[in-house]
Amino acid sequence: MPWKPLVALVEPHYPVSGRPGRQPYALATMLRIHLLQQWYALSDPAMEEALHEIPSLRRFAQLGGLDNVPDETTILNVRRLLETHDLAAQMLKAVNAHLARKGQSLRSGTIVDATLIAAPSSTKNADRARDPERHQTKKGNQWYFGMKAHIGVDEFSGLVHHVHCTAANVADVTVTHALLHGKEDSVFGDSGYTGADKREELQRCEAAFFIAAKRSTIQSIGNKRERAREERWEHFKASVRAKVEHPFRVIKRKFGDIAAWPITPHRC
Repeated sequence: MPWKPLVALVEPHYPVSGRPGRQPYALATMLRIHLLQQWYALSDPAMEEALHEIPSLRRFAQLGGLDNVPDETTILNVRRLLETHDLAAQMLKAVNAHLARKGQSLRSGTIVDATLIAAPSSTKNADRARDPERHQTKKGNQWYFGMKAHIGVDEFSGLVHHVHCTAANVADVTVTHALLHGKEDSVFGDSGYTGADKREELQRCEAAFFIAAKRSTIQSIGNKRERAREERWEHFKASVRAKVEHPFRVIKRKFGDIAAWPITPHRC
């Protein structure tokens, strides 16, 4: 991890005490704790408890001992600081730049996809209203209420380089431009991205688009040999797109019990 660039990103916003008494925790330590919390999908109280119980986590966070473990409120405040100043996207950019320098991000092609993150549609809250940043959408024959996580993934390494969150009713194809880094020579996506290459935002994009054909298009081919050829080509495109499912597994694991997470497109 590029710790120095990450610390430099957050440092201008991190509180510094010039008064005697208990000082703020080291920023590097709190960043390490924040990442541990994300990696293991822990709530603030669970993160505090894990630091008390697991010595290896304390060593990673560079904590001296049990007396130095930050409480759940401190952990929460750091997460809110990152959200308030929209630092998560900048941190992702810094990590991707570090991987590119190390030759671990090839940046030759991008796979785009989106996943629904459902949320309760209940109005049993202080405002007696649904969250205005979440909306209803239909997938297949089922209706969902919540949001969408759109991601751009490196074709070869499977590393995520772009994340964009919207309400659930936003069409996948309208967000394509926000998931590309601009240097790819190919873009892979499912049939939800049909026509992406013709959109105004991508008129200057020189990448070749390999978008899955709709099932009805394949089934309408009368010539069996031609249909078999097209099915093989679709199978190849699907095998490339499969890499995008790995980060989605992480997203579903983290936000699986959405009722416990006050997630909005802004916070994503």
